Amino acid sequence: MTLTYDPQNIFARILRGEIPNKTVKETAHTLAFHDIRPLAPVHILVIPKGAYVTFGDFAAKASAEEIADFHRTCAAIIAEAGLDAGYRVISNAHDHGGQEVPHYHLHILGGAALGPMLAR
Repeated sequence: MTLTYDPQNIFARILRGEIPNKTVKETAHTLAFHDIRPLAPVHILVIPKGAYVTFGDFAAKASAEEIADFHRTCAAIIAEAGLDAGYRVISNAHDHGGQEVPHYHLHILGGAALGPMLAR
């Protein structure tokens, strides 16, 4: 499947400062902010600043520095949010995976029991 990055997607616009966000943490390569439609008491979106569409795209094309920064930022957010009782990290890819924004991102959810991962 050919991936085409849309520079007008909402996360690209947030990165350019065109749309405000409630920033949780920002580094050289990563931005994390509160989801505007939270599905749990803690619902933070973490996005790379580079133009990547999915996890596979990011894993294949991002530099080692970008990958390390992204994952270490996620770990710091989880620790700072006090999610010791548990949390879930979700990445959706393409239509069948339920991806709504064509910019790679992780959802960090926690702060309550989350139930089963998927309904059967």
